[in-house]
Parts: sequence; structure tokens; C-alpha cells
Amino acid sequence: MEFEFKILLIVHIIAGFLGLFTGTINIIRRKGDKIHRQVGKYFYYSMIINAIAGFLMSLMKQNIFLLIIAVFSFYMTISGQRFLSLKRINKGQSPKIRDWILSISMVGFASWFVIYGLYLFANDKKLGIVLLFFGFISLLMTRKDITIYKGNIKVNNYWLIIHIQRMIGSYIAAITALLVVNNTYLPTLVAWLLPTLILTPLIFYWSKKYALKSLIRRK
Repeated sequence: MEFEFKILLIVHIIAGFLGLFTGTINIIRRKGDKIHRQVGKYFYYSMIINAIAGFLMSLMKQNIFLLIIAVFSFYMTISGQRFLSLKRINKGQSPKIRDWILSISMVGFASWFVIYGLYLFANDKKLGIVLLFFGFISLLMTRKDITIYKGNIKVNNYWLIIHIQRMIGSYIAAITALLVVNNTYLPTLVAWLLPTLILTPLIFYWSKKYALKSLIRRK
């Protein structure tokens, strides 16, 4: 078991660093060109491998917080990529069964995050706040998924906005994992939440930017 865990750990670390490297490239350079798409593929597969390895490691070591990052980043990466294939829901396209399975499964995980987070918080364990934080964010995102699946769409390029939001979210998860594992100075709670607090403004900025572009085109 220890040998298998070490192999998974090596895979997890390598994939995580590749995800951080490719994610950083795509955040700082222009969006949508050929290089962005190619680098994005490396980011996508790196984050999926990283999440799967992290999930298996969390089960082997019964590590709840490794489980949080693994599930959260897996959902963010997969859903962010899937929405690139769901561009025509506002024109009658139906989401695939796998889209519903992904979103509903995440509702289950998110609900468990919230319930267990409340339990930890009630027992004076501050890391319950982390579970609550990620749980509520996940519930909001899955609510958005289901709303769009049902055709309730406010901007034409919803798929692009969600793609950007989810991929940055996946990148945030990777940075969070790196910071938490190597943290020696910050309070644990700060280490968990700091990357989200710092990088979330990017999500709001690009979401607003592309939403406005879509509204202008509709006029």
C-alpha cells in the first residue's frame, strides 16, 4: 500500500506542477488563440490526472481535505471543458447524460461538504469553515449548471464565461493545494482561503468583460 501511495504521490506532484505551469501561461497571455488552446489541453489533462491521483490518495490515507481539493478541482476542470461543447443550449441543444451526472454528483459532494463542515464548526474545529466555503461555492456552481441545462440563459456566450470561471477555479485549487502542503508561516485557515481571495477578482473581471461583449453584440 505504501508503494502504491508513493507512486500516486509522484504522479500527483508532477501533474500538479504541470497544471500550475500551463495554467499560469494561459492566465497571463491572450485568450482564445492557437497557443491558448494547445496549452489549455495540457492544463486540462494535468489537472484531471492530479485530481484522480489526489482522490485515490485521500481514500488511502482518509485525508478529508485532500479529498476536497481533488473533488473540487476535478469538477471545475471537467465542467469548464464540457461547456465548450454546450454552446447551443439557448438554441435547443440538450446536455448529455454525463453532464447531468457530473453536476448531480457534485451536488452530493457539496451537500456532504456543508453537512460535515457544520459538524466540525459546531465542535470548534475551524477547518469546518473550509468545508463550508467549498461546499457553498460548489452548490452555487451546480445550481448554475442546472439552470443553464434547463435553458435559462441570460447571455449568448454563457459557455465561454463559465469555461473561464471554472478553469481559473481549477487553477486556484492547484495553488491552494501547493500552499497548504508547503505552508509553514500562515495560519491554516488563511492558507486554505488566501488563493481564492486573491484570484477571484480575475474571475469577476473576465466574466463581466465577456458578458458585456455578448450584450453589445445582441444589441
